[in-house]
Amino acid sequence: MKVAIASDHGGIRIREEIKKLMDEMGIEYTDFGCGCETSVDYPDYALPVAQKVANGEFDRGILICGTGIGMSIAANKVKGIRCALVHDVFSAKATREHNDSNILAMGERVIGPGLAREIAKVWLTTPFEGGRHEKRIQKISAYENEQ
Repeated sequence: MKVAIASDHGGIRIREEIKKLMDEMGIEYTDFGCGCETSVDYPDYALPVAQKVANGEFDRGILICGTGIGMSIAANKVKGIRCALVHDVFSAKATREHNDSNILAMGERVIGPGLAREIAKVWLTTPFEGGRHEKRIQKISAYENEQ
């Protein structure tokens, strides 16, 4: 699995924790920034990651900002992206099993690094169940293709 990861200035601490987790898990990743704590614009980081996941350069993406909201909104504008904003372990598992989410968004001002690691680990290791859920994903894709 190849993961693209990025954050804005509000998500640097958790981004570093998730990178350590992926190192421990032996997951290949590329960090797309940001490298500063001064204010930056989250779409500048969310959109490139989403595009790289959508075009198949990466299998999944992880985005972190202050709340996760801005990153998830921006990522979900890219065709083929199913970005889930998650702040609990149950939702991390459910969004992989039922929604086949391909990008995880989290908010550093909402959760701490320990919980973020738990969420990311579950999200990275949970497979898509398919079955009845596949039809629902196909409906989303069909709608995207009509636009």
